[in-house]
Amino acid sequence: MKKYAFGVDIGGTTVKMGLFNMNGEVLEVWEIPTVTEDKGSRILPDIAKSIRGKITEKNLSDDEIAGVGIGAPGAVDGEGVVHQAVNLGWTRFNLKEELHSMVKLPVKAGNDANVAALGEAWRGGGKGHDNMLLVTLGTGVGGGIINEGKILSGSTGSGGEIGHIHLVDGEPDECGCGNHGCFEQYASATGAVRIGRRVLAASQKESVLRGKDFSCKDIFDAAKAGDALAVEIAKQYGEYLGKGLAIVASVINPEIIVLGGGVSRCGDMLFDLLKPSFEKYVFSGCRDAKFALAKLGNDAGIYGAAKMVIE
Repeated sequence: MKKYAFGVDIGGTTVKMGLFNMNGEVLEVWEIPTVTEDKGSRILPDIAKSIRGKITEKNLSDDEIAGVGIGAPGAVDGEGVVHQAVNLGWTRFNLKEELHSMVKLPVKAGNDANVAALGEAWRGGGKGHDNMLLVTLGTGVGGGIINEGKILSGSTGSGGEIGHIHLVDGEPDECGCGNHGCFEQYASATGAVRIGRRVLAASQKESVLRGKDFSCKDIFDAAKAGDALAVEIAKQYGEYLGKGLAIVASVINPEIIVLGGGVSRCGDMLFDLLKPSFEKYVFSGCRDAKFALAKLGNDAGIYGAAKMVIE
């Protein structure tokens, strides 16, 4: 009878790992460094060594372990094949089979954002909903789609890359992906700062933000304090965010949209800002989507990874 599962989330600097029971309760969490030298050749051996060490430390039997779930940055398809993970130095290979050969346990693999979405649907902000969109609002905009309780990974693992939906024509700045006018150029934390600089440049009004190297947090703090230009910036940000989410919702028809990442720390204010635009642009049959904040933080990835093997 299976009693345990391991969840692994590969980050750019550390690999987070968790030991779970079959009820989805985390028993222990630990980290090891992500060694990206030599094209990331040490990453999987280090993970396997750490898991085997934990099995020995806890005096577990392989027969008790459902397997190892793993989330990795980059495109990872439904068969566990990594098509590319630039930050790790990886090119195309079968992550699932490679780790299985090292750890000698069943393995399932997915894109880290999609796996985090599964975690939030299972034990976080989307708990109880089989159709969910997770949106992470940080330096960029990440997304993960859960459809009928399953990760929607797409043919090459690029499903859920909502940050690169084209949102605005005529954008002069280039997105990190090489295109112009992407959703994340407006709805990320860096996008909020871009909007802020443009609003300030177009106005002569006084603002606590003027003459300052301000952050996204500074914008929302100033808006909450009643700074008129900060309020205008926040409203523009909400219009872009709501429109982008409406486009995605009109395609996948989620029951709930869960917002995570640094920007989500502004809480309910974010929902107030985005809902008018969302309701304006969303297809009528998708208008009843609920909104919630993510709950698992940086642990969402290990929860989702464990869920892949527990199910």
